[in-house]
Order: sequence, then C-alpha cells, then structure tokens
Amino acid sequence: LAAVLNAGRFDLGFYAGRIYGLFAASFVLMVLLLENGVLYARLVESREREREERLRAEEKSAELTVANQELDAFSYSVSHDLRAPLRAIDGFSRILREEHAERLDAEGRRLLDVVGGNARRMGQLIDDLLAFARLGRTPVRRARTDMAALVRAVFAELVVDEAARERIELRVGDLPLASADPALMRQVWTNLLTNAIKYTARRERAVVEVTGGREDGRVVYRVRDNGVGFDMQHAGQLFGVFQRLHAEREFEGTGVGLALVKRIATRHGGDVWAEGRVDEGATFGFWLPDQGGV
Repeated sequence: LAAVLNAGRFDLGFYAGRIYGLFAASFVLMVLLLENGVLYARLVESREREREERLRAEEKSAELTVANQELDAFSYSVSHDLRAPLRAIDGFSRILREEHAERLDAEGRRLLDVVGGNARRMGQLIDDLLAFARLGRTPVRRARTDMAALVRAVFAELVVDEAARERIELRVGDLPLASADPALMRQVWTNLLTNAIKYTARRERAVVEVTGGREDGRVVYRVRDNGVGFDMQHAGQLFGVFQRLHAEREFEGTGVGLALVKRIATRHGGDVWAEGRVDEGATFGFWLPDQGGV
C-alpha cells in the first residue's frame, strides 16, 4: 500500500508480477536450502560412517597385533616345549641302540629304530609347520632376482652326489628376472625342485625342466618332471597343508612344501597351479606380477 501511494499509481499487473517473482525466488531458495540440508546430512552420515570404519579397522589391527603376539608365544612354546621331549625320545633311543643293543633281539632293535625315526619325522613336521605359520608375518623385501641363477644354485645344493647328478638332468630355460624377495624365492625353488627330484627317484633317467616367460602382465615359471605324476582330479589338494597324494612309505615328506610355495606366491601377489598325469610326470607352476622394468 505504501508503495502504491508513493508511486502514485495502482497497477495490479505490475505488482502481481513482482510478487510472483518474489515467491518464485523464495521457492527456489527453499529448494536449495533443503538440498543443501540433505547434502549436509549425507556428508555428516558419510563422515560418521568413515569414522566408524576407521575405528573398526583400528580394532582389527589391534586384534591382529594381539594374534601375532599369541602366535609368537605359540611358536616359542612349540619350538621349546615340544622339541625338548622329542629330542629326549630320539636321544634315549640312540643310547639304547648304541649301548644296550646286545640286550635286545632283532625285533627290539627294529622297534627302537621306528621310535627314533618317528621322533625325527615329528621334529621335521614341527619345523615345517612353524615355517608355514611364520611366513604369513615375514615382510616381503623385493629386489631384482635372477631366477635362473637361483634355480641352478638350489639344484647344486640339493644334488651333491655325483651319481645323482648323472642320473638327473636339469634343463633351465631363459627365465625372466623377477621383482621378488630372493630369500623367499629360494624357498620356492627349493620346494619345487625337491618335489621334482623326489618323484623322479624311480626313473633310470630323470629330467627336470624349468621354463618361464612373460604372459598377460605376469612373469610365469614352470617346473616339469618325468616322475610318477598324479591324477588331475586331486590337483586341488596339492597345495594344502599336510595334503599328500602318495603314502609316506612311498615318498617321504611332511606335506607342507607346496603349501609354502603357494603362500609365498600369494604374498607376492601371485598364485600357483599344477598339471599332471599318472606315471607321465607333472608340472608345477607359479606366477608373479610383472614389474616391467626389472
């Protein structure tokens, strides 16, 4: 009304347009305020969710730290409390065998040998189990690793007998370099080559062939042998802890070696596989991410 009096005119169309514009602007402003309120609420909710997730992650980290400490304590307990009686069993059985053998008949001596052998196998089993448990916490220290040189060095350590060197032929192809932990890779090759040597023991002429290459952003390595092989329907069991496809009386071992290979490969971001045929040999392979400029 004051505007009408001051303007000295009364134009409904003029003022209706102004009022409509004011309402429209107010409506848009309210919509924007509501949208901003919703966005702010979502932001607060998102930050609260992130905070909760961070707290959960910190709790998980604390739990993992405690679990690792408990594992360390368990490892010490196993290495000390279990090994001590095993050493005693093995030691006393040796004393009986060496100093009191004349009091025992052939069956008694055989049973003593069984006791000592089982004690030593149990000790090896404990060592392998501890190595597998500790591997999950071992930091991976990557370096430029010459896999071909490592294969030859490990083979030379495993096959020291001249007759065995003549019987087992090692063929090493052009293996790509890897960005990997050299110490852990030595464990991988030790287990894979030990496996190949063990399962070709019945061959008059054993052939162990190590090949490799680059495939789809990966560096791939294979160990092929002409040993006893295996049935592919059991391939999924090969890399499990304590999994064996052959009886211990046929081939010695604890069933941990290939599980170590798998764990080391996965720690490097890779994986493992196996192929074989009964009495026609086997191929065990693993791959690692290709770091390109290695």
